[in-house]
Formats: sequence, C-alpha cells, structure tokens
Amino acid sequence: MVYKKLSSVFIFIFLALLSCRSYANSPDTKVEGVGNEKQIADYILNNIIKLYDVPKHGLLLETYPVNPNNKVDYLADGSIQKQNQEVSFLWPYSGIISGAAALYNVTKEYKYLDLLESRLLPGLEKYFDTSRLPAGYQSYATFAGHSDRFYDDNVWLALDFCTLYASTKNQKYLNKALEIYDFIYSGWDDNLGGGIYWCEQKKTSKNTCSNAPSAVLSAKLYQLTKDEKFLSRAIETYQWTKTNLLDPSDFVYWDNVALNGNIDKRKYTYNSGQMIEAGVLLYRITGDKNYLIDAQKTALGTYQYFTKIKSTTTGDQVFYPDSPWFNVIFFRGLKALYFEDGNKKYVQTMLENAHFAWSNTTDENNLLGKSWSEKSAQPYKWLLDNACMIELFAELTDIAKNK
Repeated sequence: MVYKKLSSVFIFIFLALLSCRSYANSPDTKVEGVGNEKQIADYILNNIIKLYDVPKHGLLLETYPVNPNNKVDYLADGSIQKQNQEVSFLWPYSGIISGAAALYNVTKEYKYLDLLESRLLPGLEKYFDTSRLPAGYQSYATFAGHSDRFYDDNVWLALDFCTLYASTKNQKYLNKALEIYDFIYSGWDDNLGGGIYWCEQKKTSKNTCSNAPSAVLSAKLYQLTKDEKFLSRAIETYQWTKTNLLDPSDFVYWDNVALNGNIDKRKYTYNSGQMIEAGVLLYRITGDKNYLIDAQKTALGTYQYFTKIKSTTTGDQVFYPDSPWFNVIFFRGLKALYFEDGNKKYVQTMLENAHFAWSNTTDENNLLGKSWSEKSAQPYKWLLDNACMIELFAELTDIAKNK
C-alpha cells in the first residue's frame, strides 16, 4: 500500500515536470511585433509560471516580487491586508486559466491543454468549496478555511470551461460549466425584479459584472446544448441588466444597483464589453437585429467615453484606460462585434495598445504594470495585469491577420 502511494506521488511529480519541460521550447528572449501575437502570448505564459510559481501549493503569487505589505482592494470588505498570504486570490489566478484556454483554442497545440490539465486546473480546484451548497469557487484557497464566494469570479471560470469544451468536446468541461452555472444562478432572486448578486456572503447589490457575463454564459450554454432553458435565462438576464443598469444617455453600463434602488454610476470597460458580447450572441441565436443595434450603440458609447489620446515616445496615440484585465474582457465583446459587422476601429485600437504596452512599458523581468501608455513605476507587478495579456495576444491573432 505504501509502495502504491509513493508510486502515485512520483508519477504526479514526473507529469508536472514533464509539463514544465515542454515549456523549455518556449522563446527565452522577448518577442515583439504585429504578426507575433501567438509567440508573445506563449512567452508571457511561460514567464508568469517561472516567476510567480509557488511550488508548495502548485499555485501562483499575487505579485512579483512578493509585496510584504500587499493590500487587496477588490473584495467586498474594501482594502484589506491578508495575513500570511501565500498565494494569489482566485480572480488573478483565473486570468492564467483564461489565457491558457484561449491559447489552446486558437492554436490547438497540445502543450497548452497539457499545462491546463496537469497543473493549472488542479491548482484551480484548491479554491473549490464543496462544503457550502451549491458548490462554487471561493475567493481564496480552501487550505486557509472559508472565504467569500463571488458570483462574478465563478462566471469567468464557467466561460473558460465553455471554451475548453468547445475546443476539446470533452464532456467534463461542459459538466464543470454547468455545475458553476448552478452556483451562479443560486444568486438570483426577486429583489429588484431579478438579477444576480455580486457576493454570496454580502448580498447588498446586484452588479453588471455578475449579470452581463451570466447572460453571455447562458447564451453559450444554449449554443453548446440547445437546451431552451439557457436561451430563456440569457434573454431574461440580458433584459434585466439593460433595464436596470444602462445609462441611456450614452449606452454605457453603470456598475451596480443597491437593494434600496440607489445606482452606483461608476463605469468600467468590462461591464459594457460583456453586454456587447451578450448582444452579439443573442443576435446570432435569435436573428433579432435589436440585439446587434444595442451592441453597436454600446461599443460606440464606450469607445467615446473611455478612450483618451496620450503622448508617448512614438507620438500621440489613442488608449483605453489603465485597467488591463477590464479591457481584455471588454475586447471579448469588441471582437465578437467585429466579426459580425466588420467595424475594425475598436479592435484595432486594442491591437495597437497591446503592442505598444509590450514593446515600451515592461520592466527588467518583462512584466507589465497597469498602464499601457507609459513605463510602470510599480515595484510589485500584479499577476492579473500580466495574466490577462496571454488571452489578449492569443485572441488578437485573428485581428492582426485581417489587416
């Protein structure tokens, strides 16, 4: 019995090392230039695994180098300093899942699927909480006990599993997406006429970031399963979000509505981006052109609201805001819309932003900060600011080809 257990351990270690060895073929030096998007994405993925690795847990660091005074400001409690933070929170970790899934989907190169299955997805399960039902991913690793569970954290992962199922046809990925879907919609109730809360433990607001991607998820699950319940849910979630959180003056989406009806009118690129993607998907499914018109209005409004001209070392250039991951999620909607209506303006700006950032703003470790327009003075580089670029460059491959 002891022998069998030891054999299993050695096999696990061997497979993990084999997965890492496959990355020995990745470029050792920085790759740049339009047309090299896949190689850039591969380099960033490899670089993150090398620098952010936490061998003890098979997970990744929140920042590189480790910030001893790191304060996490994206949780429901506001800005906190987590004591003895050994690994990243779920949200940053999910960025590398999205990136590797996008790379596999675009290239179909086995090494990305192998990396996901041998290392990244087993790491993800260390955030999976089955002690509270329905099961779902919590914000910090379960070895530290219970932490809050966010509906939006879970929906990003469900979307990744949809991508993996679509590219592999492996039923286990669809099953995981469906399991997460059940958790997400356990956060829907009749307060405010419907909608999904942001945080399971703090049900004080219903946010665009939990509802817009849930409409996308439901539409994708309908496409994958042809089960009408998902289409009905997609339309219902889309309509609730549009009714409650759309700014009719510019077609850009507000952040959230509190249970007392007060609207938080802050605006972020990703919220509108997910409603753009949901609109495109619903147009493709139903043929109702109103969804496409909605998407086009929000794309224009968001571009006008957020972009700014900034002076750079190579001249004036239009940039999206200093919020890399938000912009990458925004790009999902822009890309879907581009392949529907052919308007390349919005995605071309993203292509130019990404290449400028990669060529001009990285530090001595080839890591990026939050700004795409100037070299970052941040001493500690956040995992998510870098992980999101894997997906962006992978998904830009098609855009760069269609000059």
